Formats: sequence, C-alpha cells, structure tokens
Amino acid sequence: MAVQFATAWSSLIKGVGVIAGGPFWCAKADAEDIINGYTLPILIAEGPCMKGPPPDLNILLAKAEAKAASDDIDPTQNLSRQKIYLFHGYNDAVVAKSVTDAAANFYRHYLGDASRGNLYYQTAVGAGHSLVVLQEPHVRGLNDCKDNAAPYINQCGYDQAGIILQHIYGALNPPNRGQLSGTIKRFDQSTYSKPDYTSPLSLGDTGYVFVPKDCEDGGACRVHIALHGCKQDVGDLGRRFVGDTGYNSWADTNHLIVLYPQTESSWYLPYNPEACWDWWSYVNHEDTYVTRSGSQIRTIKAMLDALTARAMPMPAIAAAPGVAPDALTVVDTSDTSAALAWAPVGGATAYRVWRAGADGPFARIGSVAGPSFGDDGLTPSSTYRWRVSAVVDGAEGPTSREVAATTRTTPGPCDTPGTCPISK
Repeated sequence: MAVQFATAWSSLIKGVGVIAGGPFWCAKADAEDIINGYTLPILIAEGPCMKGPPPDLNILLAKAEAKAASDDIDPTQNLSRQKIYLFHGYNDAVVAKSVTDAAANFYRHYLGDASRGNLYYQTAVGAGHSLVVLQEPHVRGLNDCKDNAAPYINQCGYDQAGIILQHIYGALNPPNRGQLSGTIKRFDQSTYSKPDYTSPLSLGDTGYVFVPKDCEDGGACRVHIALHGCKQDVGDLGRRFVGDTGYNSWADTNHLIVLYPQTESSWYLPYNPEACWDWWSYVNHEDTYVTRSGSQIRTIKAMLDALTARAMPMPAIAAAPGVAPDALTVVDTSDTSAALAWAPVGGATAYRVWRAGADGPFARIGSVAGPSFGDDGLTPSSTYRWRVSAVVDGAEGPTSREVAATTRTTPGPCDTPGTCPISK
C-alpha cells in the first residue's frame, strides 16, 4: 500500500519506505478477472508477488503510465523527486528478494541517473519478514532478528524508523528515548471512509495518530503515514505497531505527526483474513485500488486532509549562500551502499555529494535536490568518506565537514531464509 499511495498521490508525498514490498500493481488485478472468478490476482499476490519471480516490470510501468494519462493517479514524473528507502532482510522467508528488487527497479526507472541518489536499498541486515527495531535490551513480546512470525516486529539493533525518516526528511534531532511529550490519540475511521462503511473496505473502526506536544500547541508540523503490514493491525497485535516501532520517539522531537490507519481482518466480503492492505483488489475487484479513487487510498487521503486542513506551513529557511551543510551523518550502510543525511540549507536548489576512500582525494559522485543521498556501488567491508556542498542562487558553497563509515560485509550464501547466520 505504501507504494500504491505514494504513486497515486506523488504530487504530495515526499518519500516512501518500502519494507519487503513489491512494485506498483504487482497483483495486476482488474475488472477482467471476472472470467477467472477474481482468483488470478490472489494467485499472483501469493505467488509471483511474494515468492517470485515478480511480473514483467514493463507491464507494471505501462499500467502506471496509463493511469497517469487518464488522470487516475498523479503524473509519474513526480516520482523522480521522491526519496525512496527499500529494505529486504536476508532471513525473510515470506517475500523473496526478487520482489523487492522489482520495486527498486520500478523506482529506478523514474529516478533515472540524475536522481539515483534519492534511492537507498538495504539488503545486508539478517532480519526475517518484519519491520525492524533498535530495542536494546530486547523487549518481551517482540521477535528475535531472524523470525518470520507475528508480530513481525524484529529486534535487530537496527533503527529502521529513524533511518527511513532521515532518508525522507534529512538529518533530524535525536529521538526521545524516554517519556514522550506527545500523545497517541484514537479517532473514528468511518468519518473518513464515507460514503462507505469501514467493514466493507476491511478497515477497522478506530485509527490512531501520534501528536507531539509542540504540534498539539499549534506549531508547524509535517505528517508521516505509517502503514502496518499484514497481521499487524490493532485487532491482531493491540497497539504494538502504533507504540513499539520507533516512529513516535523520532516524531516527538522533530515536529512530526504520525498517522496510523488501521485495517481489520475479514472472512467474507471482502476476504482478507490477515488484515492486509488492499494490494490485490479484494474490495471491488477493479484496478481502481491503485488509484486516487481507490477506497482505501481515498480514505487515507481524507485522514491526511483532516490533519493538514488548518495546518501552518513549515517556516521557510532563510537563503544562506556560502554556507556549508551542517549535521552531515551516515545514517546507515549496507554491503554496497550508504545512506547520508544532513540539515537543509536555506535557499538550496541542489546539493552536491563528494566521496573519497579511506585515503586519497574526494571526487564528486552526484547531486540531489533534498538533504539525503543514497550512495551505491560501494565495495563491501570498505571505509569511505563523504562531504556535501549546497548550491544557492546558482553558486556552490563550501563543502561540509567530512564523515566516514565502513560498509557491511556481504551476507554469505544461504538457501533457507530464517536460518541464515547474521553478519556483524
């Protein structure tokens, strides 16, 4: 659903985190499936879209272009400016890596070489099928890193929420690991599903939103939508996903409201026993489920509109020519890539990224419009250094202080995800 919503509303969505997910329209559901009793999308969803190999990417790209041409989704050119984080744990026994690879290739098609730094893909963490959390020491009720079972929240010493948020928004203030100043609020989802009731859409009666105190007091804040996975709804887990995935700790110190819409399990009309989001058109068996008018997408958008209806815009940062970017940090590394983030510079229209090895001169490797960069094509177990400069009023300013990091080792061969040894 994250890919569907962010593609349908690409004019509004700044970035997307894809955790063990596939590409847009992967299940290829549409009204013509009446001839197979609407069973083919289920077979594709449970087969190629989970076990692989995924459907032909050209077919999925053609659907996106057709929906954009008919104005059912926003223009696909917007995807080139989105920040994309993708994750596949090498102990994932539920979704094959080839499926998330297809999602990466869907986005690479639109990013092109000019915007390739907007994408960061992590495949070197030994997680099972899950959202991954930092928790140290381990918390009872959450999984070990390799697990492929409910609640699908695994403790790997990896702060996935913080990495996603900083790849999308740039360097953030440190999270609040103590008592949060903000509060989790409940709301009636039927207010936003109208004219439909929630149950026919496999939506729960109640949704949740985390509101930091400064946002509650009227400060300018952004909204991040956190969509749970299958079997992670409140009916299955209670508020585990809402409270234990790490988003609220980061949101509390960074003027960030977090919206947690909720599905519910349904055994009959629609058939959705695991409370998944609708990525194979179980609601109406038409291809509108990937568009702005799709019932679940429309409902989530109504929630977003309500949260932002009286919002104050984030204050503009005064133009600062001749200033180096501050707070440059390496927020994550894989075996072949690194995720960089820094604080925005006022008036910057582009940022230029420079890289060097452990020794030797720096060379420019790319540029981006926003304050993060995914640097790929690196060598495993190798140390690199980076600097960043900002372009303001057409002039490039000084480079930042340098930061260094070492890439992870490449995971060893393993034919049975869930049992693979975890690399350090």
